[in-house]
Amino acid sequence: MAEQEISLPRVNFREAQKKNARRTFILIFLFLILFSAVGGVFGAALAGPKLWYWGLIIAFGLAIIWVFFGWFLGGPMTLAVSHAKRIDEPKTPAERQFFNVVEEISLAAGLPMPKVYVIHDTAMNAFACGRNEKVACITATSGLLEKLTREELQGVVGHEMGHIRNHDIMYTVLLIMLVGVLVLLCDMFLRIVFYSGGGRRSSSGKGGGSGQAIFLIIGIVLAIIAPILARMIFFAVSREREYLADATAVELTRNSRGIASALKKLAGDKEVLEAANRATAHLYIVHPIKKFEKRAASIFSTHPPIKERIARLEAMS
Repeated sequence: MAEQEISLPRVNFREAQKKNARRTFILIFLFLILFSAVGGVFGAALAGPKLWYWGLIIAFGLAIIWVFFGWFLGGPMTLAVSHAKRIDEPKTPAERQFFNVVEEISLAAGLPMPKVYVIHDTAMNAFACGRNEKVACITATSGLLEKLTREELQGVVGHEMGHIRNHDIMYTVLLIMLVGVLVLLCDMFLRIVFYSGGGRRSSSGKGGGSGQAIFLIIGIVLAIIAPILARMIFFAVSREREYLADATAVELTRNSRGIASALKKLAGDKEVLEAANRATAHLYIVHPIKKFEKRAASIFSTHPPIKERIARLEAMS
């Protein structure tokens, strides 16, 4: 059976950017609602309905501490685990071209030039990290630098510069740390309930015990499903941001062919990126786990299918 072609109407890339940005803000808002609900319910279940706000205070207190460390250490840790090496003075023609392309795209974006890093691996991939444009980094594998044309490299760098300009790297740090806090809170709650008996104590006052019991049941249900919902929201944000970064690459390079052609080459790359892992996979321009594309349409995927991204790029004016 012939493979079904993806057909999309032609759109303007500026309209695509605005649409994706609106969807992302809605998803982030939904995540904050979920986070607040979990904190409030856990507080009511453990301390009583009248003291529900203590759960909210503790939840956001942990989130602030967690995000603080991730905000300042997330970028350096990502580069370290990825075995990325900084390029201050390019030593090869491929590194020189990469350095020059990053410089020219940063000028087109009106941003400070990001630090440039290379992962010495034959697989083709790239990512951006850092909490803001002042400390941002763009990293590419040596395989990508050697196998892409300058036009295609411009598309990839434009995509990563789009993540920086659109503050995706900031949102990614924020969301992944909040997901981590939420998972931690849910785990702590279940441990208290099932091992310490903290949730079985009744509140003082009329109806306090029955009310707390109801919140305890709701809390157990939330502790099970909230991490799943949080990951779904995070993955949805990631997919929308990939589409937005693709559109930004077209805006910065004034050329949709470069990024589309690069994605086609990346889709056909069979090399395995050894330095990638599940904690950093969402950062890359294409998912580094090769079997991912078979399930890329799933709600639990961080990247949209490459074929759909290419089809959207070819439909942009």
